[in-house]
Amino acid sequence: MRFVIFTLLFIPAFAQTSSEWNFLSNHVDGREIAQMLPRYLRAKADQLLLERKAQIAKISSTQDLHARRQYFRERFTKALGGLPERTPLNARTAGTIEFPDYRIEKVIFESQPGFHVTANLYLPKTGVAPHPAILFPLGHEQGAKAHEAWQYVLITFAKRGYVCLAWDTIGQGERIQMWDDDFKESKVIRSTTEHTMLGLQTLLVGDALARYTIWDGIRALDYLLSRPEVDPKRVGVTGNSGGGTHTAYLAALDDRFAAAAPSCYITSWKRLLETIGPQDAEQCVPPSLAHGLDHGDFLLAFAPKPYLMLTAIRDFFSIDGARETFAEAQRVYDQVGAGARVAKFEHDDGHGYTKPRRLAAYKWFSKYLAGKEDDSPEPEVKILSEEELWCTTTGQVATTFNGEENVFTLNRKRYTSVKQGGATVDALRLMISWSPRTGAPMVKPYGWVERDGYRVEKLLYESEPGIWIPSTVYIPSGSGRRAALILAFGAGKSSAHSEAEAQVKQGKLVLAVDLRGLGETRAISERSGSDWPRYFGDYESSMSALLTGKPLVAMRAEDIARAVDYLAGRADVNSTQIALHGREVAAVPALFAAALDSRIAMLTVERMVESYESVIRNRIHRQQWENAVQGALRQFDLPDVVRWIAPRPVKVVELLNPLGQRRR
Repeated sequence: MRFVIFTLLFIPAFAQTSSEWNFLSNHVDGREIAQMLPRYLRAKADQLLLERKAQIAKISSTQDLHARRQYFRERFTKALGGLPERTPLNARTAGTIEFPDYRIEKVIFESQPGFHVTANLYLPKTGVAPHPAILFPLGHEQGAKAHEAWQYVLITFAKRGYVCLAWDTIGQGERIQMWDDDFKESKVIRSTTEHTMLGLQTLLVGDALARYTIWDGIRALDYLLSRPEVDPKRVGVTGNSGGGTHTAYLAALDDRFAAAAPSCYITSWKRLLETIGPQDAEQCVPPSLAHGLDHGDFLLAFAPKPYLMLTAIRDFFSIDGARETFAEAQRVYDQVGAGARVAKFEHDDGHGYTKPRRLAAYKWFSKYLAGKEDDSPEPEVKILSEEELWCTTTGQVATTFNGEENVFTLNRKRYTSVKQGGATVDALRLMISWSPRTGAPMVKPYGWVERDGYRVEKLLYESEPGIWIPSTVYIPSGSGRRAALILAFGAGKSSAHSEAEAQVKQGKLVLAVDLRGLGETRAISERSGSDWPRYFGDYESSMSALLTGKPLVAMRAEDIARAVDYLAGRADVNSTQIALHGREVAAVPALFAAALDSRIAMLTVERMVESYESVIRNRIHRQQWENAVQGALRQFDLPDVVRWIAPRPVKVVELLNPLGQRRR
């Protein structure tokens, strides 16, 4: 194998651009072409969801419902990467706060060895034990378990005779995973940014981040049920936003809950993709859509037990999706004779566990856990500060416990335990569902430009139905069959003009392409004003693709294979001399295409991330989501793919670390 590493001077990604080569804006609305990829992914998701709808329509008996629950649990748990082993909780009480009618215990337990969870247990001083209980997963709001709305819920339930447990989820409160002791906060500020930073690292190892957050919740339930004050047959679960997500997850996976009420989460994947797009990695479990799973499955997996959807008409989680999902669940509950046990409460307000939804929750749980409907008003409560509710001495498990585990360290250990050796290129083919179309692609010409000694043709070629690749073809003057070069650059074909011009003057025919979601087809992000594009690039398209079962990097690799088809069909191209140059975010797709398409005679990859393993060994990464392959590190890494291309030559120019910096 010829494997040569060159180092060039740094050239900015967007240098040498020219609007002359971004020609589609002269013919169609730029926003329209920029929505090509999101539109394609939504259509793909819609088809999968239509197939699911047909399956759900067949449910007409308790037996059918049980079969659907089993199907959901098997597929969802597999997508999580399985669940960790149950180990000793090593729970202890770090302090108490006394009030006349309830007590708060500050609890610390280990959901995994050395992975500490900080929690507040609310114990009533009225009523007779064993009491009904509420497990309360947190949303992403500031203050973690001390957030005012959460304290209203927890204290109100405690005053009414319930035992309640709330814990700091990953990235919040006392459990910041990327704690920066200088700034006294997370290195990446927001919990959802932490989730998505860690989420790529767990995904490369074959796990969803939710594997860790769900397991925290299951172990929190283990602790709650270990308390003699709790009646194990009368335990409910409720939470808002991210807490609504985990209410849905936990209720669907654990049979120990008697009633559930997620707030401001349940909608539908169709409406999510039409509106706000995929949320942080904690709330996305690929490839759920490929398995035909939707939000309605959370309800069906809990049926026929009591389930209340708490919704907000002006929530960013679509109310239309919530209504459609409820209608589906209502039909199934009716089919099994439990129609009264599923309900939806909606209020004309925005996102949050606001008072109207809290009152609906109190009434619901009182009916199904306490045997009576309690319409009494919400009492006044004393709101405590974060510091007053701390369980640790420093306010962070990271600085309180020596050798504290976090998701980053656990994921590295997980990698060591699951990685396999001896994979071949077939592992790559299977993992990315490689299936490019064959034959000459359909082409739409968009004119040409004459230059001294060559001509540039502008065209689109169809990679697959719904995906058109804007391209420029540099054709040297004269006749005869020539060697050809494909330029796939992360900043698009306009940034490849200087390279294309240099190569065409050497007599090569050059095809510069905008792979889907790059160049003129770069998706317009609704998060463009946030820090997400800086860290995660086109996360929305990347996650949507993963959810539908085929990673974006694989789709782009197939776009390259179709470019080869186009060139191979030209009379002026020597089809045995087609080379490929991939740069930056297009480099990994180029690497995959070369490994899987033997017609590519030579490959150059420039400014490519050095390896997937480096992504899981660096705490912070940037612009790597678009290269994600779920579970890749169980089978292969990028250097393996380079080796698989042998004996064809591969030139590697300036490898980058996971931050996008030149490797040293």
